[in-house]
Amino acid sequence: MTWNSTAAAALTATAAVGMLLAGCASAGVTSAGEPGRRQEVVPHGHVEGAEETAEPQPRLIIADGDTGTAHVLDLTTGKVSAVGGSGSDVGSGIDGALSGDGRFAYLTAPGGTATRVIDGGAWTVDHGDHSHYYRAEAREIGTVAGGRPENAFGDAGVTAVTFTGGSARVLDRAALDRGDIVETTAIGGGGRHGTVVPYGGHLLVPAVGPGGKATGGVEVRARDGGPISGIGEPCPEPRGAAVTRRGAVLGCADGALLVTEEGGAFSGAKIRYPGKTSEGDRVREFAHRPGSTTLAARAGDTGIWLLDVSARKWTLLRTGPAVAVTAAGDGAPVLALTADGVLHAYDPGTGEETATAELLAAPLPGSGDLPTPAIQVDAARAYVNDPAAKAIYEIDYDDDLRRARTFELGFTPASMVETGR
Repeated sequence: MTWNSTAAAALTATAAVGMLLAGCASAGVTSAGEPGRRQEVVPHGHVEGAEETAEPQPRLIIADGDTGTAHVLDLTTGKVSAVGGSGSDVGSGIDGALSGDGRFAYLTAPGGTATRVIDGGAWTVDHGDHSHYYRAEAREIGTVAGGRPENAFGDAGVTAVTFTGGSARVLDRAALDRGDIVETTAIGGGGRHGTVVPYGGHLLVPAVGPGGKATGGVEVRARDGGPISGIGEPCPEPRGAAVTRRGAVLGCADGALLVTEEGGAFSGAKIRYPGKTSEGDRVREFAHRPGSTTLAARAGDTGIWLLDVSARKWTLLRTGPAVAVTAAGDGAPVLALTADGVLHAYDPGTGEETATAELLAAPLPGSGDLPTPAIQVDAARAYVNDPAAKAIYEIDYDDDLRRARTFELGFTPASMVETGR
């Protein structure tokens, strides 16, 4: 479908929803009905008050760098709306000030001791062979105790929000869907590094020893925080994480740890860096298109790391330093934004630069006076925030980085995350 749907396409979309509902009827929840009446089947992922749609409903949740107000940009309609109140300590950049789990965004509240929870009002429920898409009103639903959110990962059961101090709060996902904040457990910091990741019905937690010093181990815990087992393969100095169809990935000092689960048993496989890697070039965080098994990360001033999770292989693209990178998917371009305001596309196989686009209104100052832009990517488009121009650019990365749309905001987009994917 195009952005401007025709009447015929709308009829097709309606039929598609009907077929999806029929296909999931056997696994849905049947509501009680009156005798003699056909019972209604509630589809997977349904939340009271939400509307199911035939296509994804992508939205950007954006933090205003001046006032801390959260805004939602509906990428289907182009409409921008403020959500909830304001917070003066949102900070700059996406690194710890704003994180998302696919539906909810977590951003620093005033004072820096709590995190605001914003429901983006758009989400996807993935069933492997098909997906369900929902939309509802965006809203702010409350706060969670903790500092600046560094990462948020969620599944059907819980969302784990990890803060820069190493602590984490695990939130019941069904309660979040209802608009309530219910903690299932809290994990202390104490110098802990690494991210708490829900995976396989459990939690993956970087282990710490006496005095809060990281041991390099990874614990498997129950959703209430109780210990279950450990991963045999270590992950020294964990930094960064991602969840893919092939397993959960944790960044380690010596490469990456791929954690998989089968029949309730967890195992880990190390994907080591090729050759010696300096501390400055190791991965700090991963970026990728949701659902993809190709991950990208900055490699210090050297370039871009690509991790093919399926092949369990690293590739180093020697592109030079970048301020933001991401991978658009298996075989799709690797994107990098450089400090001069230029967006670059690279072939993931050869490392060859395939396209460039002068994007930002001004080069990024070295003093940090402006927030660092981010790149969000989905199956069709990439989005780059331009704090100086108070705009967000929609990029067709499969068409030589063509600028498809420009969203003039009227406020400084300090950081953003995409929901509904």
